[in-house]
Formats: sequence, C-alpha cells, structure tokens
Amino acid sequence: QVQLVESGGGLVQPGGSLRLSCSISGSIGSLVVMAWHRQAPGKTRELVATITNLGISNYYKDSVKGRFTISRDNAKNTVFLQMNNLQPEDTAVYYCHLLKTPYWGQGTQVTVSS
Repeated sequence: QVQLVESGGGLVQPGGSLRLSCSISGSIGSLVVMAWHRQAPGKTRELVATITNLGISNYYKDSVKGRFTISRDNAKNTVFLQMNNLQPEDTAVYYCHLLKTPYWGQGTQVTVSS
C-alpha cells in the first residue's frame, strides 16, 4: 500500500516562502516520476512541477518558473517543493502525486494573503 502525506502548507504574505514536503511510504519502484499539482477554488487541478527518480526536474509550470524548486531525497522517500516569492494567485491546495499511478496525497492548503 503506497501512501503520500503532504505537509508544510499555511498562510503566508505575498513575497513570502513555504517549503512543502511529501513523505512516501510503501514500495513505489525505481522509475517513478514525482509531481506536485495544485487546485485553486473553482479551478481545475493543474500540474506544477515534476522530478524524475534521478532528481532531474523536467517540468515547471510557466508561472512558477524561477520561484519554485522541486527536489527529492530518495534515501528518505521524500519530495519537496520550495516556493519563494509567493503571490496570491499561488493560493491553492497542493497535492503530491506519483505520475501515471492512482496514488495521490490528501493535499495541503497554501494561502497567500496580506
């Protein structure tokens, strides 16, 4: 049984930073690509960033490029999303996901507001 648990969300002012973590338990294989998605109120879920098992970040949503950084620690089975210079439009529930599998985390709320 694979489980993903996100943490690190919260309320932050515009220009602030947050670091999300996704702790993975269970066997996920060696070739899995990890991803962060987000869903804002009234909007569809969107892909934010992906990272391969070798730690190669191969996708960022255009609006987060230069501000967000995805990384992973395979020894600790954890994926991170460092988010800097956060803006109100980044407000959403952020989800960790193993691409091309049915495994999702429960989500963590990020709210950017003054």
